[in-house]
Amino acid sequence: MKRLSHVDKNGKANMVDVSGKEISLRTAKAFASVKISKIVFEAIEKNSIEKGDVLTVAKIAGIQAAKKTSELIPLCHNIFILKIDVELKLNKTSSSVEIKSFAKTNSVTGIEMEALTAISVAALTVYDMCKALDKSIEIREIKLLSKTGGKSGDFSRK
Repeated sequence: MKRLSHVDKNGKANMVDVSGKEISLRTAKAFASVKISKIVFEAIEKNSIEKGDVLTVAKIAGIQAAKKTSELIPLCHNIFILKIDVELKLNKTSSSVEIKSFAKTNSVTGIEMEALTAISVAALTVYDMCKALDKSIEIREIKLLSKTGGKSGDFSRK
């Protein structure tokens, strides 16, 4: 059976030693959905939220969060990010904000946590900026879409 890498032989939390791993180009894509009411949707669309431009502020928050991932996730390594992009789009059919991130590094460890942190904080920012209009906003579907590079190989969600 495969062991969890962040648990030592005694079952205690442990930061993985990545010093023996090869540097490789690694990428990750992640997705989140924020379900909003029609009133909130229209306010975001018209850019009439009192706190400002929701999609732009959430994008910047996601980028900043990706850069702070190792400070937020206790056993996560601090890695050099070559690229982080966060894209937010309104989806009228599902009355939601769809958030995608893309992250890239040349490192000895993966960049999935940075991509996931980016969309998580972007989603929380959408909630924060819109909660005055509606507190029933739901953050949904936080998930890794794909990752490339590293010893474990590539992953792509079907």
